[in-house]
Amino acid sequence: MAWKSRTRNMQVFDTELSADTVEWCPIPEWHNILACGTYQLQKGPDGAMGEAATPSRIGRLYLFQFRQQGSMTPPLTELEHIDTSAILDLKWCHVPVSERPLLGMATATGELQLHTLKDSQKGCLALKTVTSLELGADRLALSLDWSTGRGDSSEVRVVSSDSAGCVNVLSLGEAGLTAVSQWKAHDFEAWISAFSYWDTQIVYSGGDDCKLKGWDLRMDLTSPTFTSKRHSMGVCSIHSNPHREHILATGSYDEQVLLWDGRSMRQPLSESAMGGGVWRLKWHPTQEHLLLAACMHNDFHILHCQQALEGSGEACPILASYILHNSLAYGADWSCVSLGEPPPSSPQASEPRPCHTERGGHLRIQYESPTASFDTSLEDDSGRYIPECITPPSSSSAPGPPPNPAGERSSMSCLLASCSFYDHMLHVWRWDWTPEEASSDGVQKGIAPLEVGDGDQTAALAEMTL
Repeated sequence: MAWKSRTRNMQVFDTELSADTVEWCPIPEWHNILACGTYQLQKGPDGAMGEAATPSRIGRLYLFQFRQQGSMTPPLTELEHIDTSAILDLKWCHVPVSERPLLGMATATGELQLHTLKDSQKGCLALKTVTSLELGADRLALSLDWSTGRGDSSEVRVVSSDSAGCVNVLSLGEAGLTAVSQWKAHDFEAWISAFSYWDTQIVYSGGDDCKLKGWDLRMDLTSPTFTSKRHSMGVCSIHSNPHREHILATGSYDEQVLLWDGRSMRQPLSESAMGGGVWRLKWHPTQEHLLLAACMHNDFHILHCQQALEGSGEACPILASYILHNSLAYGADWSCVSLGEPPPSSPQASEPRPCHTERGGHLRIQYESPTASFDTSLEDDSGRYIPECITPPSSSSAPGPPPNPAGERSSMSCLLASCSFYDHMLHVWRWDWTPEEASSDGVQKGIAPLEVGDGDQTAALAEMTL
């Protein structure tokens, strides 16, 4: 059976400030709640920062609610926004705390803040700050992760990394956040830190010194349990697979996604070239083999990792790409919201033309006013519709037919959100994986390769660390 992979935009929102992190709430009753954080470096009157002045970094925290209310109504509603210091990372705790969702926020003032989701006096949901802790002076909090990735609420802890190269472990109790450990982990910025969800005494970190390190909180933290130099540039993304023990995904400015078995960190299970620095990686909330990658100047991609996890040693095929952002791809996340049936496909040309197997054509955005959502189709230089074909949008895909990510199910539909930096845009979109019957002339439909944009990641990286 032939399969069709399709991404479709549902809504676009202008965050006004540069958007760099987006997170869907993982708690069942609040799956439709979305948080988005922004980061903006304030410039002086003459447009320059100035060496003498301390850089001013501002941010804004947005809270949204997603509701499917028909094709002519935007599904995303802004519940509130809060002006804050610049936000580097957001993460919801995977379990309720005091029976409510809890959102962690890493800020440019070096603070880790926790916000609980409450019912406001206006009858809608709102965030309320419950506690905060400063990681140290003269540093930015760059990332955070919760120990609750597999739903364990027995001991809730947070790990955070900072611009001084330190990793910080904090415990959450009735009195708020308490520092448990802080140690120098990297020579430069520690871009990312993450728990092993299967053994939360194990912590991973990645830094601008190009090193990936592991730490055992039961041991002396002056020495890591391992140090890997397999990435050739700064390591900026790490995510433990919550469904499959020992599996770890890492991403770097070297444009590679590496999959690891935590029991053997000398050699990765697979290496996939993404064509852009990999700022964020997210495993699917229920499917162990699907991985979402935010690839800075090369868009957002969904990888199928099943064969790599089974020891094939091959790069992970890209099942779908979302290319409608016009700036650096930073934040991305899967939602647990259940979507309805896939929307109808774009109309086919009356006389199908040969499929374009080379990257080319022009992406035509078809706006559906007044919903602020849009669909797309591919056109050639003459404005003629290019029909979809079976070629997957990946040069790194493994040989043979693309795998079926839906497993034994007949189809799969996922809701996602992503955000981009310089154009300060938040996109909510869906990915549909459905069976496709062969057409009458024997040509099967799939997804055509699309022209992807390029961008400059260097300027953004400099801005993030000034």
